[in-house]
Amino acid sequence: MNNRYDALALFSGGLDSILASKVIQDQGLKVLGLHFITPFFGNPEKIKEWQELYGVEILPVDISREYIQMMLDVPAHGMGKLVNPCVDCKIMMLRHARSMMEEFGATFLISGEVLGQRPMSQRQESLNSIRKDADVKDILLRPLCAKTQSITPCEESGIVDREKLPHISGRGRKQQLSMAKGYGFKVIPTPAGGCKLTEHENAARFLPLLRNLKEPDVNFFKLATVGRQYWAGNKLLAIGRNQDDNENIEKIFRDGDYVFEIKDFPGPFSLGRSLNSENWTEQEIMDGAAMTASFSPKARNLGAEVVVNVTGPSGKREVCVLPSRETQTGFVGPNLDGLKEWKIERGNFRLEKIKRESFKADDSVLEK
Repeated sequence: MNNRYDALALFSGGLDSILASKVIQDQGLKVLGLHFITPFFGNPEKIKEWQELYGVEILPVDISREYIQMMLDVPAHGMGKLVNPCVDCKIMMLRHARSMMEEFGATFLISGEVLGQRPMSQRQESLNSIRKDADVKDILLRPLCAKTQSITPCEESGIVDREKLPHISGRGRKQQLSMAKGYGFKVIPTPAGGCKLTEHENAARFLPLLRNLKEPDVNFFKLATVGRQYWAGNKLLAIGRNQDDNENIEKIFRDGDYVFEIKDFPGPFSLGRSLNSENWTEQEIMDGAAMTASFSPKARNLGAEVVVNVTGPSGKREVCVLPSRETQTGFVGPNLDGLKEWKIERGNFRLEKIKRESFKADDSVLEK
């Protein structure tokens, strides 16, 4: 990797971000792709493959803690249909990219946005808000739709030849696919999706954490992405679906957690955790063991009690349980119950906060 680049690009791995980088490279400029990572999006394991396929240097950038804090603080531009803060997401990435420009000697930033392609973050109003709030008005170039936007300083100065940029807008993908074929891409990626916050099942996994956590607990959000998820009040039980899940859950383990493993039968690795770091009751432990055993076909088909090893804050022990998903504790899968009411409550909270800050500013002016 070089130390100096003309531009830093937001590189999701979707087709638009790749093409935005390539059209700038075509003008003889050096581009470094920044691949941002959070528990909700990012595929750092694909970076090497992308570099080989598309000829763009890429750097992974983990913004997990800052991103979760933004969501807990109530995103300034609100959320989409689920818990996706699309506008604030782009603002955060651009701010972070701006802070890295000096390190790499970059003159401007690149984003693969296309006017009108996405309903929340790529309307003209949203594009303007993103550029303004990220404080990148004079350094952000959106190469694919540049000709639908006001000319930027890097175009005016001649660093980038505006006439050589494509003119793309709207939701159609014909131009992008044609460009991809023109570049001879062996693999043509889909549009950059893959954000778990826009998916119903995953949004339901994160909602209890967003509603109840006070601090940006990255580890907890990572746990919420793995395996089957069951909640009972403030207790979470994550049950592995396969060997990969089992290994990932084991890596996420931390002090205070409970681990459940069936002793004499093949089965899942399960991890129990409390939102408030409280110890589990005896009934909750027994129910967590019964739930875990219920996902082992051989243990379930036995029709009798089985032994489950439980490791928790008090050490390791064995418990005998009948495999079952009907528990006194009432573990249930994730759901989006109360999402609308929660979003309204948070919106009202933000409005009140803005009013208080406005009153303070007015009082300050009067005092002067």
